[in-house]
Amino acid sequence: MSEVKKKVGAPKGSGSKYSQEIADRICKAVSCGVPLRQVCREEQISWSTVYDWCNAHPEFAPRLAHARDLGFDAIAEEALDISNSPVTGLKKVFSQGGDKEIITVTEEDMLGHRKLQIETRLKLLACWNPKKYGNKVQMGGDADNPIKIEAEVQAQQLLDALLKNVELTKQANG
Repeated sequence: MSEVKKKVGAPKGSGSKYSQEIADRICKAVSCGVPLRQVCREEQISWSTVYDWCNAHPEFAPRLAHARDLGFDAIAEEALDISNSPVTGLKKVFSQGGDKEIITVTEEDMLGHRKLQIETRLKLLACWNPKKYGNKVQMGGDADNPIKIEAEVQAQQLLDALLKNVELTKQANG
Protein backbone atom coordinates (compact mmCIF):
# COMPACT_ATOMS: atom_id res chain seq x y z
CA MET A 1 0.00 0.00 0.00
CA SER A 2 1.49 3.34 -1.00
CA GLU A 3 1.27 6.38 1.22
CA VAL A 4 -0.20 9.59 -0.09
CA LYS A 5 1.87 12.59 1.01
CA LYS A 6 0.10 15.81 1.82
CA LYS A 7 1.31 18.94 0.14
CA VAL A 8 2.67 21.49 2.58
CA GLY A 9 1.90 25.18 2.11
CA ALA A 10 -0.99 27.53 1.78
CA PRO A 11 -4.20 26.13 0.30
CA LYS A 12 -5.05 26.94 -3.30
CA GLY A 13 -6.68 30.28 -3.70
CA SER A 14 -5.52 31.35 -0.24
CA GLY A 15 -4.20 34.67 -1.41
CA SER A 16 -0.56 33.82 -0.75
CA LYS A 17 0.48 36.27 -3.44
CA TYR A 18 1.35 39.71 -2.13
CA SER A 19 -1.29 42.37 -2.46
CA GLN A 20 -1.70 45.76 -0.83
CA GLU A 21 -5.06 44.67 0.58
CA ILE A 22 -3.62 41.61 2.35
CA ALA A 23 -0.62 43.62 3.58
CA ASP A 24 -3.00 46.24 5.00
CA ARG A 25 -5.07 43.60 6.83
CA ILE A 26 -1.95 41.97 8.27
CA CYS A 27 -0.52 45.28 9.48
CA LYS A 28 -3.84 46.38 10.96
CA ALA A 29 -4.26 43.14 12.94
CA VAL A 30 -0.63 43.08 14.12
CA SER A 31 -0.89 46.73 15.23
CA CYS A 32 -3.86 45.71 17.41
CA GLY A 33 -1.67 43.16 19.23
CA VAL A 34 -2.75 40.04 17.32
CA PRO A 35 0.25 37.69 16.90
CA LEU A 36 1.49 37.42 13.31
CA ARG A 37 1.04 33.64 13.20
CA GLN A 38 -2.59 33.97 14.26
CA VAL A 39 -3.17 36.58 11.55
CA CYS A 40 -1.54 34.26 9.02
CA ARG A 41 -3.81 31.36 10.05
CA GLU A 42 -6.86 33.59 9.62
CA GLU A 43 -5.61 34.80 6.23
CA GLN A 44 -4.56 31.24 5.29
CA ILE A 45 -1.02 32.39 4.58
CA SER A 46 2.18 30.80 5.80
CA TRP A 47 4.01 33.08 8.24
CA SER A 48 7.22 32.44 6.29
CA THR A 49 5.50 33.91 3.23
CA VAL A 50 5.02 37.16 5.15
CA TYR A 51 8.75 37.27 5.89
CA ASP A 52 9.46 36.58 2.22
CA TRP A 53 7.26 39.57 1.39
CA CYS A 54 9.41 41.72 3.69
CA ASN A 55 12.41 40.90 1.50
CA ALA A 56 10.60 41.10 -1.81
CA HIS A 57 8.64 44.30 -1.11
CA PRO A 58 10.88 46.88 0.60
CA GLU A 59 7.92 49.10 1.50
CA PHE A 60 6.26 46.27 3.47
CA ALA A 61 9.06 45.54 5.97
CA PRO A 62 9.00 48.94 7.73
CA ARG A 63 5.18 48.92 7.77
CA LEU A 64 5.17 45.52 9.48
CA ALA A 65 7.86 46.65 11.95
CA HIS A 66 5.82 49.77 12.81
CA ALA A 67 2.67 47.65 13.17
CA ARG A 68 4.57 45.38 15.59
CA ASP A 69 5.62 48.38 17.71
CA LEU A 70 2.01 49.53 17.87
CA GLY A 71 0.96 45.97 18.66
CA PHE A 72 3.41 45.83 21.58
CA ASP A 73 1.77 48.95 23.02
CA ALA A 74 -1.65 47.34 22.52
CA ILE A 75 -0.49 44.24 24.43
CA ALA A 76 0.85 46.43 27.26
CA GLU A 77 -2.49 48.26 27.44
CA GLU A 78 -4.27 44.90 27.45
CA ALA A 79 -2.17 43.84 30.47
CA LEU A 80 -3.26 47.02 32.25
CA ASP A 81 -6.91 46.32 31.40
CA ILE A 82 -6.59 42.78 32.77
CA SER A 83 -5.12 44.13 36.01
CA ASN A 84 -8.00 46.60 36.42
CA SER A 85 -10.82 44.16 35.59
CA PRO A 86 -11.68 41.59 38.25
CA VAL A 87 -12.99 38.33 36.83
CA THR A 88 -15.29 36.32 39.06
CA GLY A 89 -15.12 32.56 38.84
CA LEU A 90 -16.04 29.47 40.81
CA LYS A 91 -13.48 27.69 42.96
CA LYS A 92 -14.16 24.07 43.84
CA VAL A 93 -12.46 22.43 46.81
CA PHE A 94 -12.74 18.67 47.13
CA SER A 95 -12.36 17.05 50.56
CA GLN A 96 -13.19 13.77 52.26
CA GLY A 97 -15.85 13.77 54.97
CA GLY A 98 -16.06 10.27 56.36
CA ASP A 99 -17.13 7.94 53.58
CA LYS A 100 -18.29 10.61 51.15
CA GLU A 101 -16.61 13.36 49.18
CA ILE A 102 -17.47 16.94 50.05
CA ILE A 103 -17.35 19.62 47.38
CA THR A 104 -17.15 23.23 48.53
CA VAL A 105 -17.87 25.82 45.85
CA THR A 106 -16.98 29.47 46.39
CA GLU A 107 -17.19 32.47 44.12
CA GLU A 108 -14.06 34.62 43.98
CA ASP A 109 -11.83 36.77 41.81
CA MET A 110 -9.66 34.64 39.49
CA LEU A 111 -6.56 36.50 40.64
CA GLY A 112 -4.06 33.74 39.85
CA HIS A 113 -5.30 33.45 36.27
CA ARG A 114 -5.19 37.22 35.76
CA LYS A 115 -1.67 37.40 37.20
CA LEU A 116 -0.56 34.69 34.76
CA GLN A 117 -2.09 36.56 31.82
CA ILE A 118 -0.38 39.81 32.81
CA GLU A 119 2.97 38.20 33.57
CA THR A 120 3.00 36.32 30.27
CA ARG A 121 2.33 39.49 28.29
CA LEU A 122 4.96 41.49 30.17
CA LYS A 123 7.62 38.78 29.77
CA LEU A 124 6.94 38.50 26.05
CA LEU A 125 7.10 42.28 25.67
CA ALA A 126 10.44 42.33 27.51
CA CYS A 127 11.79 39.72 25.06
CA TRP A 128 10.33 41.29 21.94
CA ASN A 129 11.30 44.88 22.75
CA PRO A 130 13.76 44.89 25.68
CA LYS A 131 14.74 48.51 25.17
CA LYS A 132 11.19 49.70 25.81
CA TYR A 133 9.69 46.96 28.01
CA GLY A 134 12.69 45.21 29.58
CA ASN A 135 13.92 45.71 33.10
CA LYS A 136 16.41 48.51 33.19
CA VAL A 137 19.60 47.56 35.00
CA GLN A 138 21.77 50.48 35.91
CA MET A 139 25.15 50.09 37.49
CA GLY A 140 26.90 52.89 39.20
CA GLY A 141 29.06 53.61 42.15
CA ASP A 142 29.07 56.54 44.48
CA ALA A 143 31.67 59.25 45.09
CA ASP A 144 33.32 57.31 47.93
CA ASN A 145 33.32 53.96 46.15
CA PRO A 146 33.29 54.35 42.35
CA ILE A 147 33.05 51.34 40.08
CA LYS A 148 36.37 50.56 38.45
CA ILE A 149 36.62 48.87 35.10
CA GLU A 150 39.42 46.31 34.67
CA ALA A 151 41.13 48.41 31.97
CA GLU A 152 41.09 51.41 34.31
CA VAL A 153 42.65 49.33 37.08
CA GLN A 154 45.41 48.10 34.75
CA ALA A 155 46.03 51.63 33.44
CA GLN A 156 46.27 52.94 37.00
CA GLN A 157 48.76 50.21 37.93
CA LEU A 158 50.85 51.02 34.84
CA LEU A 159 50.79 54.74 35.64
CA ASP A 160 51.82 54.05 39.24
CA ALA A 161 54.71 51.88 38.03
CA LEU A 162 55.86 54.59 35.58
CA LEU A 163 55.75 57.29 38.27
CA LYS A 164 57.73 55.07 40.62
CA ASN A 165 60.27 54.44 37.86
CA VAL A 166 60.59 58.18 37.18
CA GLU A 167 61.07 58.86 40.89
CA LEU A 168 63.73 56.15 41.22
CA THR A 169 65.50 57.50 38.11
CA LYS A 170 65.55 61.02 39.65
CA GLN A 171 66.99 59.66 42.90
CA ALA A 172 69.66 57.68 41.07
CA ASN A 173 70.70 60.67 38.91
CA GLY A 174 70.29 63.12 41.52
